Amino acid sequence: MTESGTKTERRLAAFVLTNTRLASTGSIAEIAERCGTSEPTVTRFARALGCRGTADFKFRLAQALAVGGLYLDADTSPPQGEPGHAADAVYDGASAALSRIRASLDRDMVARMALRLANSRRILALGSGGTSSMLAKELENRLFRLGLDIRAEADGQMQRMLASVAGPGTAVLALSVSGHGRSIVEASAIARSYGAEILAITAPGSPLARGCDMLLPFENVEDGNLYKPSSSRYALLALVDILALSTAEAIGPRMFEGLRRIRQNLNAHAAPDPALPIGD
Repeated sequence: MTESGTKTERRLAAFVLTNTRLASTGSIAEIAERCGTSEPTVTRFARALGCRGTADFKFRLAQALAVGGLYLDADTSPPQGEPGHAADAVYDGASAALSRIRASLDRDMVARMALRLANSRRILALGSGGTSSMLAKELENRLFRLGLDIRAEADGQMQRMLASVAGPGTAVLALSVSGHGRSIVEASAIARSYGAEILAITAPGSPLARGCDMLLPFENVEDGNLYKPSSSRYALLALVDILALSTAEAIGPRMFEGLRRIRQNLNAHAAPDPALPIGD
C-alpha cells in the first residue's frame, strides 16, 4: 500500500506505520485530521486492506501490536558489554532454564509417563514449530535404540494421518511450547478418539494440556533479549533427556542387547571407542 496505493492511501499507510499506537487507539476523526483527509477516506483505506471497516482495522492492528509490539518498540542497537558477553548471556540463560526445570519438575509424572512409554505398542512423537519438532525427532533418536517402536512427525497433515490409524496401545507424546498449535492439538484429539493415550509436554492450561491424559507442564520464560536465541530449548532438551533416561530405567536390562548391537555395528564405520556416545 505504501508503494502501490493512491497518493492518499500511501499517506495513510505511512501514518499507520509510524504511528501504530495512535492508529490503533485514536478516533477515525483524529486519524483523518492528522493525514489531511476525510473519515470516509479512512474507512475506504481500511476496506482496501481487507478489513470490514475501521473498527475491524483497529482491532487487527491492536492484535498485531500485542504480538509484535515488542519488536516494533525495541532498541535496535545491539546490547553492549565486555568481550565474551554473548557467551555469558547464553550460559546464564541456559543455567537459569535448567534450574527452573529442576525446581518445578513433577518427578511422579515423569515416572508415570516413562512407564507408559516403556510398555507402549507404538509411540508417536509429535512436534510443531522449531524447537518442539526438533525435540520430537531427538526423542525418536533416544527411544528407538531402547527397542521401542517410535516415529517422530512434524508435518501437520502427516500428524493427522498417523493419528487416524492410532489406537489402544499407542502412546502419543506431543511437544509444544505454547500448546496452541492447531495441527498438534487436532492430531492429539484424533488419536485420543481412537483409543490412544496422549502424553504432553506443554504449557499448563493450553488446549493441548486440556486434551491430554498425562501432562508434564512446561512454563516458557524468556529474559527479553531479542538478539539471543531462546533459552527454553535447553529446558525442553533436559525434559526429553530426563524422560528418555527414566524410560530406559523402566525397561531395564533387556534394552542392553539392542544397544550392544548398535555399538558393535557402528564400530565398522567409526573409531571403536566405547566412551563415544552411541551414534552421535
